[in-house]
This record gives sequence, structure tokens and C-alpha cells, in this order.
Amino acid sequence: MALAAERQPVLDVQAVRDLFPILEQRVHGKPLVYLDNAATTQRPRAVLDAMAEFYESYNANVHRGIYAFSEKASARYEEVRSKVQALIGAAAPEEIVFTRGTTEALNLVAQSWGRANLREGDEILVTEMEHHSNFVPWQMVAKETGARLRCARVTDEGRLDREDFRANLTGRTRIVALAHVSNVLGTINPVADLAREAHTRGAIVVVDGAQAAGHLPVDVRALGCDFYAFSAHKMYGPTGVGALYGRLDLLDAMEPTMGGGGMIGEVTLERTTWADVPHRFEAGTMPIAEVIALGAAVDFLLDLDRETIRAHEERLTSYALARLKSCRGVKVFGPPTTAGRAPVLSLASHDVHPHDLATVMDRDGVAVRAGHHCAQPLMRRLGVGATARASFALYNTTDEVDAFIRSLEHAEAFFRGS
Repeated sequence: MALAAERQPVLDVQAVRDLFPILEQRVHGKPLVYLDNAATTQRPRAVLDAMAEFYESYNANVHRGIYAFSEKASARYEEVRSKVQALIGAAAPEEIVFTRGTTEALNLVAQSWGRANLREGDEILVTEMEHHSNFVPWQMVAKETGARLRCARVTDEGRLDREDFRANLTGRTRIVALAHVSNVLGTINPVADLAREAHTRGAIVVVDGAQAAGHLPVDVRALGCDFYAFSAHKMYGPTGVGALYGRLDLLDAMEPTMGGGGMIGEVTLERTTWADVPHRFEAGTMPIAEVIALGAAVDFLLDLDRETIRAHEERLTSYALARLKSCRGVKVFGPPTTAGRAPVLSLASHDVHPHDLATVMDRDGVAVRAGHHCAQPLMRRLGVGATARASFALYNTTDEVDAFIRSLEHAEAFFRGS
């Protein structure tokens, strides 16, 4: 079903909402306003049905089975590799490795490529806006190899400081690791430009795409990155599965980080050889149902058209930014307009702790996130311990933005005693 008119960036939001059964719920007697999409999105019926169909109709382990259920499961599993390839513009399905999510994918690159290629004195460049998943693995591998971790600053407007990035990009830089979209600021980094600069220094570029894959059109070859990681559950798919894109020549030269069944060529008492890429990185029984459901989520996104999704979410973000200007005592972090910004809004109140804001808003049926959002270095840069965060998805509406603003004002008034 085509829910968006061809080449017309107008989304039939009610038709989309009808595909998400959870959105019909009420919370504390109020209609659910779900604005925690940066943490995890909801799932359309097609994704839920894909998982149920697997378990009900052809539940079997994949690969090497010669009976009908296993052959069907194997075929469906491998079909998803090609779907993800199409979604992100990879050159071949072999460049797609299934993982448990963005965190595992980034750790795979750090431990496999990083340990093999980093030496004492080499440098890894990250940014202040990174999620811990794109910070801690590089700290770990730097400690193991003797490499040095450097960090490019963020401007007061919440954008990457390009001059500081260039100053930290040296002849010793071997890896540049950065978020496509900040999970706190909503900032969209100019990955293609940064990748070109990094490659002139001989560095590889690793991109955390967790906050981008469900919201922006992504073309890894146009971006020029060497690795790109994302999670299914932030793009309308299930938890427990994600994908790593890697350039085929890089993957082919990498050693696996986990050993076991399914990732071997041959095992003898003396030695083991690895399976071809990408299977050498998929040890053990993979989350088969979740991979198949990821395929359904990709179908869902491609059916809607990525540009249409982006246009809808940009309108929501612009509307929310305008409404927030009337909320006295509230500071919004990140770019002031939708230019270079994804649908993520983090804010702090002069009078109310973010956890208290989120608690009161929950009583109004509004679900937002409160905390450091696994980005403590960025929180220190912003001068706060935590923020409250509202993040939009394709099924959200301007009426829900209004409900969010009313609830925010209610919480502020409650704690001010006015």
C-alpha cells in the first residue's frame, strides 16, 4: 500500500497511525502521546505479523538445513540483507552484517579493525556529541593498543566545531568515529564532507547511524563512510537486531571477534578457517525472527518514501521549536532551526529537574525521556546533568506537539506552585 503520493512530500498521518496498534492505548486515562522515539520507535502491524508468521509457519534455524522450513527461513533471512543493502545504498549484500544493534556493530569495528590496525601513537578522533556506544569502545581499544583518543568540540549552537575537528585531524589519525545524528541535540553532521577530510589524512570513517536510519535518506557510498551502524528498533523494527555496513575490502581483511558455529570454514584440532564475509561475523544462532522483522520494517519505510518521512518530521520539529519559544524558563539545546536538525528536542527547565518534568508529563499521557541519554561528555559540555527529550516519528502529529507543550507548561506551573 502506497501511503504517500509519489514524489509529493505529504504524509497521510492518520493512515500511518492506523498501522500501529499500540497508539490506540490510553495512559492514566489520557490518549497516549508517544515522544520517546529516539530511544525506540513503535512497530507497525506488518513488523509484528512478520515475527508471528515466522514462529507460526516456518520456525527453523537458518543455513545448512535441507528441509523445507529451514530452507524457507534461510531464504527469508538472506533476503533481508539485500533489503538493507537497498535501504542504505551499499554496493553488495555481502557488505551487510547482522548484529544485535548499533552498540555491537561499533564494538565489532573497534575490536576487529581497531585492534589489528592501531599502534601506539596512532589517534582516534571522536566528537563531544557521541553516544557512549561510539565513545567507550574507542576508549577501550585505545587502552589496549596504546592509541590516543582525541575529541572534537561542539559549538554553543550544538553543531560540530569544524575548525576544531580539522585541528584534531592529523597525520596520526587512523579512525574518525562520529554520529550521523546526535541523539541529544538532533544535529545532523555533514558526514560526506567530514569523510572527505578524514580520507585525505588516510583515516577510515565509522558512522553511528542509530538516529538517522529511520529518519533520513541514507546512501553510504554518497556519504563516503567506511562503516555505518544502525539498530532496527529505532526504525520501526524489533529490538535485539541491527546491521553493520562495511566496505567489502575492509570486512574481508578483518578477523571475527566471536567464535562458534556458523562463522567457520573448517575446524581441525590444529586450526580454524573463517567463513566468507559476512557470515564470519555472525557466530551462533542469530536472531532470525528479528532479522526477518527488520526486513518488514525496511519494506515499510521504503513504501512510504524517505523524503516524505523527512519532510513530515521536519514540519513537526519546526512547529515544536516555534511553540517552545513561548515557554518561559525553558532552554532548548541544539540548532535553533530545522536546518541540519533531525526530530530530536532536548530541553532543560530553570525550575524543574528533567526527571520531575517527565514524571508529571507521564500523568498527562505524554511519554518523553529524561536523563543523560548515554552522552555524559556532551552533558558536561552543555553544563547540565540531564535533559528532558522529546523525539518525533512519522506517526506523530501537530496535535501531539500541542499536547506536549500543554503538559510541559502544566509541569512547570505545578513545580512553581502557580
